[in-house]
Amino acid sequence: MTYLTPRIALVGDRSPAVRSHARIPGLLDALADRDQLVLDAYWIPTEDAGAPGALDGFDAVWLLPGSPYRSEAGALAAIRTAREGGIPFLGTCAGFQHAVLEYARNVCGLADAVHGEQDPDLEQQVIVPLACSLVGHEGAVEITPGTLAERALGTTATLERYHCSYGLNADYLDRLRAHGMRFSGAEESGQVRVLELPDHPFFLASLFQPELSGDGTRAHPVIRALAAAAVAHAALGE
Repeated sequence: MTYLTPRIALVGDRSPAVRSHARIPGLLDALADRDQLVLDAYWIPTEDAGAPGALDGFDAVWLLPGSPYRSEAGALAAIRTAREGGIPFLGTCAGFQHAVLEYARNVCGLADAVHGEQDPDLEQQVIVPLACSLVGHEGAVEITPGTLAERALGTTATLERYHCSYGLNADYLDRLRAHGMRFSGAEESGQVRVLELPDHPFFLASLFQPELSGDGTRAHPVIRALAAAAVAHAALGE
């Protein structure tokens, strides 16, 4: 049997000014060297991600930080492709925010849902400014037992790093839950930090940035979990 190296789409507008982007090559090396999880990675700008067939043949999609994206439509198209196609998906920071936005529009029937950073003057903001910015913040996250997040992290309590100023509007929690989205991680105050889709093979998003964990020489458990899901997805195609 021929081993197929899993292909992962790194969706985002790559920039040396974004610290998490700069860490990606080292994290991929760490996955290969320390975890024996070898991935064939391709950067796909958001402006290209919405093109027909842009994500064909990929075994995982990782929507990276860097909001506002150059193409909100491209970012949302990447999420929808992964969600509807059963492709393992990880969204971090802005990836979390846009996973909420895509689900609100295309599953919850909230066609006018917007991201408050992109459309601050419109009414139906499912993503809004945080009461306190999390730029440079580190905080404890409580993980719900029995969830994908717990399996990925291997714990029900974790300390994570952030670099964001926007989060989920709690007014929409019930609507999102009613349509199948699970919120599996929160700060002690109850503010949501992790989401997942239980009926999907692997769909996870975090407001925190696992790319910033440690010194960058070992991949965060969530990133390892995505890589393992990509390997499993590639095996299905053999």
